[in-house]
Amino acid sequence: MPLYLSRFSYTPETWARMIGHPEDRAKAAQSYIESVGGQLHGFWYAFGTHDGYNLWEAPDNVSMAAVALAISGGGALSSFETTVLLTVDETLDALRGAERVRYRGPGASSGEPAG
Repeated sequence: MPLYLSRFSYTPETWARMIGHPEDRAKAAQSYIESVGGQLHGFWYAFGTHDGYNLWEAPDNVSMAAVALAISGGGALSSFETTVLLTVDETLDALRGAERVRYRGPGASSGEPAG
């Protein structure tokens, strides 16, 4: 199953609610992904641009998108971004496939090198 890395930030109102009533949100995240047949591999809070990170496994992009949309639509987050992670083997396959793609840069004639 594909892996996904999500970065999220809470709204100030969500932080205020959690200060008043601390809660393990990893359990909630686990239930969301399990509802689509996936698995939560990690949940971390962080300093910096994002408040936290999740590592998920989901059956497919549509399943992960459903989870992301449900979470984003809940109103507790100010941002939620998800990146599809590729295995080394998938990346090697993509590199091999890239050789067959005949890319032409914008404004380049068909005889010019890609750029």
